[in-house]
Parts: sequence; C-alpha cells; structure tokens
Amino acid sequence: MKKSFLQSIGPGLLFAGAAIGVSHLVQSTKAGAEFGFGLLWALLLVHIIKYPFFQFGPRYATATGETLLDGYRKLGKGVLIAYYIINFATMFTIQAAVTIVTAGLASQLFGFTNDLVLWSTILLIVSLFFLVVGKYKLLDNLMKYIIVILTISTIIAVLVALFSTKEAFDVTQILPSGTVEITFLIAFLGWMPAPLDISIWHSIWSVEKDKLTVIKTKPKDAIFDFNIGYLGTLFLGICFVLLGALVMYKSGETFSNKGTVFASQLINLYTKNLGEFSYIFIAIAAFTTMFSTTITTLDASPRAMNKTSKLLFNKKLKYGYWFWIVFLFAGTFLILKYFMDDMGLLVKIATILSFLTAPFYAILNYILITGKHTPKEHQPGIYLKTLSIVGILFLIGFSIWFLTNI
Repeated sequence: MKKSFLQSIGPGLLFAGAAIGVSHLVQSTKAGAEFGFGLLWALLLVHIIKYPFFQFGPRYATATGETLLDGYRKLGKGVLIAYYIINFATMFTIQAAVTIVTAGLASQLFGFTNDLVLWSTILLIVSLFFLVVGKYKLLDNLMKYIIVILTISTIIAVLVALFSTKEAFDVTQILPSGTVEITFLIAFLGWMPAPLDISIWHSIWSVEKDKLTVIKTKPKDAIFDFNIGYLGTLFLGICFVLLGALVMYKSGETFSNKGTVFASQLINLYTKNLGEFSYIFIAIAAFTTMFSTTITTLDASPRAMNKTSKLLFNKKLKYGYWFWIVFLFAGTFLILKYFMDDMGLLVKIATILSFLTAPFYAILNYILITGKHTPKEHQPGIYLKTLSIVGILFLIGFSIWFLTNI
C-alpha cells in the first residue's frame, strides 16, 4: 500500500507556509524597492547556504522517528537548555512581528477598524480556532490550499507587473555598504527563506504526520516533500523581489514602520502601477502570505516549547501544548498592546536575532545528522557535507562581519 502524492506532501508545505511571510512580503519587497534586482544574489546564495540545515530536519525525523529536539537532548542537556532560552527569548517577538503585518493587511482589506491590536487579536483567535478544532490534520490540509492560492495570485501579480513596466531591466548586483544597508542585508538574510530553527518545527511536523498515517514516511519521500516546499519559497522570494523592483524601485516612496500605513502603501503602490483590477490578486497574495505564517508560527513554537519542557524535566504535561499556545497568545498580545508603535523595529530585531543564532542551529544539525545518532545509510553524502561546512563558515563569517560593521 503506497501513499499517494498528496498524502506524501505536508510538512514541506507547512515549512513553506511558515517561511513565506515577513521574509517575502516585507523584506523581499523592500529589497526590490530599494535595490532593484541588485540583491537577487543574496536571495539565491542564502537559499543554497541554508539548504542542508533545513533539510536535516525531515531527514533526521524520518530516519529515526524522533524530532531534532530529541537529538539535541542526546548531544547534551546544555544544548537543549540553550535552545530553550533562545526560543523563549525570540518566540514572542517573532509571533508579534508576523501577526502585526497580517493585521495591517487585514485592516486594509476588510476595513471596519484600523485598530491593529484588535485585528491581531481577531487573527490570533481565528488561528487558535483552526488549531483547536482541527489540530495538525486541519493545519496540514489547510496549508495545501493556502499555498496554491498564494502561488497563483503572486504569479498573476508578477506577470501583470512584467507586462506593465516600460523601464529597461538593470540586473547589476549590489553589495550594500554603510550601517543602514548592511543592517538591512543581515535582516534580509536572517529570515530568508526562514530562521534556521524552523528545521526543528519541520522535524516535529514530520513526526506528527507519521502519527496520522498507517505507512511510515521514508526519508527519500520526506526530502522530496521538503524540496517542493523549499523550491516554492525560493520561487516566491524571487517573485516578491521582482514585484518590489518592477513596481516600487525609484518610485520615491519610503516604507513606513507603522503597520496600517505600510500595508496601505504596499497595496496602493501595486494598484497604482498595475491598475485597479490587480488589487484583488495583490491583496489575496499579501494576506494569504501573512496568514499562513501567523497560523504556522502559533502552532510550531508551542509544540517546540512543550517538547523541550518534556525532555528537560522528564515530565509530560497533559495540556502542555495548549499551555504554551495560551502563553504565546498572551505574550504576543502584551507586546502588541504596549510596544507596537514601531513595527519596523520589531521586524528588524526578530530578523537580526534569527541571523545571529543561525550558526548555532547549523552546527547542531550538522553534528546530529553526521554523528552516531543517525543511521549511516540516512546520513548525507559528501557533497551535502561539504556544502554544510561551507554554510557554517559563511554564517559565522557574515555574523562577525555584521557585528564589526554596525
């Protein structure tokens, strides 16, 4: 009895749903708006550099039947404590950053109020409803439709932009200089296509999916599923850079850090340049991009914290997942209620933290997948190992370069 193609895919699309968010809609669009096609090199490079470390999540999960967090515990309790502290320190900011961008778009699309805290609360409650009612299975099925809608609407928007532009394309690549530009580059790389700790989420989703199916997923199928999601994030990242470059580059507009103003600028610039008929495609693409991230992050961080708590304290909390969801909900609400005035700063802090912690996750994933805790036949080949070492050196080097240039 073989799994059908649609049954096989799932965690890879959840990965894409979590990844395609602020990094694409905000950071990629800004990259195109401010540098034209000049940062495409960075987009492609970071996808190549981060690829092995993301892939090791589903590879390890299907090879061992465990999450990466189980593996980290085997590497030493100190490793898991470090993850626990880092994740606790960043999860509220990350959830707040993605939710506030989604709220800004919702206020533009659906109207009735410009109160972003109210919109954020509504979106979190709707996300919570999906997770309570359908648990993993509904999330898995829902994401398949969201990603399809997102991809179609984005492609249409890009095609309209390509046919509408009268400017000659300048594909000269740019290396940013100066504190402001370098800070933007690091923020861009930090969440492109996603923070590296999403590899942990992916391993958790892979284990969850196997609980729902009779047939265990083979590592080969899990990697294929991951590759579909990963190529999707690359393709849509390029699409959003193209949209930013074709529609906003040299437009004289500067993006506001206020959520409602940013969302308004984003949608209005597109419709002004592409025509009013494009509004619906841009709006659907933008909103589905951010809503998919809001719901997947609300699911994943509590799963990760619940699993880590269980491994650290050797005790299973009966409602641990729901405790962490409510805790994340409350913490996010407080951040948005009292620290929401500068959405840009929230996003920047979250993205830079993600980049600076990337070497930590890259090294852990590499040690785990090439060590005694992974069966030899499921360990990566020489090319992937080489790319991993190059990636680790790049992430460390770029972090040092950033810290010495700010």
